[in-house]
Amino acid sequence: MQINLTGHHVEITNSLREYVNTKFSKLERHFDQINNVYVVLTIEKSNQIAESTVHLKGAEVHATADNHDMYASIDALIDKLDRQILKHKGKTTHH
Repeated sequence: MQINLTGHHVEITNSLREYVNTKFSKLERHFDQINNVYVVLTIEKSNQIAESTVHLKGAEVHATADNHDMYASIDALIDKLDRQILKHKGKTTHH
């Protein structure tokens, strides 16, 4: 799984990059057909926004989460993506 991490008005520190990589590896445990991931971290005023597009085999899921804390935004983003990926996985295994 390849993770492309971009920041808008935010510096991508090593700790932030590590955090994103660790969190996304959890998604890979649930579904191993993740091709690549695009993550954009943005700061708008007091909002810290994390959004991501995950390219799966035969599908694409997108989610956005925001919070006053970037790490909390990433956590919420992972939760949303996890639900979508599990839903997609459920659809593909029933066919």
